[in-house]
Amino acid sequence: MAAADLVEYVAKSLVDDVDAVRVETVNSEDGTIIELHVAEADMGKVIGRNGSVAKALRTLLKVTSARSGEPVSLEIV
Repeated sequence: MAAADLVEYVAKSLVDDVDAVRVETVNSEDGTIIELHVAEADMGKVIGRNGSVAKALRTLLKVTSARSGEPVSLEIV
């Protein structure tokens, strides 16, 4: 899925521990949920100050989901 690849690419660009980045896609009745797993030390980098990076990631996902017509949400675990 293109959205999961996008999230993985952006996350790996932000974190120090690239090997700890893992993206899982879960299909539910409400749409697709993308779970982003990162190292505990890199959690702040992925979330950003006041959630700014997480908001930007979710905005990118809204754009990609508009193309496919299926709702996509992001969970940072």
